Amino acid sequence: MFVNWQLRELNLKIVYYGPALSGKTTNLEQIYARIDPSRRGELVSLKTHEDRTLYFDFLQLELGKIAGLTPKIQLYTVPGQVYYEASRRIVLRGVDGIVFVADSNLERLNENIESWENLKSNLAALQIPMPALPIVIQCNKRDLPNAMPLEYIRSALQVDGLPSYEAIATQGIGVLNTLKAIVGSVINATQRELK
Repeated sequence: MFVNWQLRELNLKIVYYGPALSGKTTNLEQIYARIDPSRRGELVSLKTHEDRTLYFDFLQLELGKIAGLTPKIQLYTVPGQVYYEASRRIVLRGVDGIVFVADSNLERLNENIESWENLKSNLAALQIPMPALPIVIQCNKRDLPNAMPLEYIRSALQVDGLPSYEAIATQGIGVLNTLKAIVGSVINATQRELK
């Protein structure tokens, strides 16, 4: 959370994290397409020649006031590929909430677990206490014929107690529900902090 007292703005950062090709960028593209243009900024994407996000996607949303401040929510994605480890950590700096995008494909279970463990180690390295951070799990690609049951994914990641949502991001299904859940959690945590 960063407060610009001069502009009376509250900047909040939400990061979409998960394995490569799990649907993080697709989530932001769907959000961008569905949000009123007067309430959002531009979608900035940095992609490689393979059409994967290199550093981050960034989309800024504006909401109603909190404690007299205008909140601006910035959405980022991290690169899923392991060789962009340093980039992931940079994007996580100052994070206020996380959406972990798990790939429901049974063949990607180990990649989900590795990415979840990587998130935990990056937060620890940045001295961000994970239990205090709003986190939402999105189980994406629910339309796949070999999609794992939701409880199987939750059990493998050991995320009891965290809200989780099913999604088919390419169709926009579950994308806004996930966004509303994480924004609501971040706003609630921020209001408690500003009291």
